[in-house]
Amino acid sequence: MSELAQKEFKSPRKDTAPLKGDQLHAINDQLGGGWRVIDEHHLEKIYKFANFQEALDFTNAVGELAEAVDHHPEICVTWGKARITIWTHSIGGLSEADFVFAARCDELA
Repeated sequence: MSELAQKEFKSPRKDTAPLKGDQLHAINDQLGGGWRVIDEHHLEKIYKFANFQEALDFTNAVGELAEAVDHHPEICVTWGKARITIWTHSIGGLSEADFVFAARCDELA
């Protein structure tokens, strides 16, 4: 399990500033694994699977994780793929919680 995935999941306070610049890139470097930072606003990754059922099973596992930590990504499922998009809606950008969630998604794949 990655170091990020092991961190306690803490939703940021609404007055927390989104991660930007060097701070954002440093935590993204810890994540690795094909995640892309888009416009310093959200994370995105496309997971590939052998078929629709595997993509759906993964999506359901991510949904269970989302409910458990009350942090809900956008998920798009197609045949053999699932795209996960994450950001902290309450702060309008990325927080450490998003990277912890992303690392946990990687663990589910």
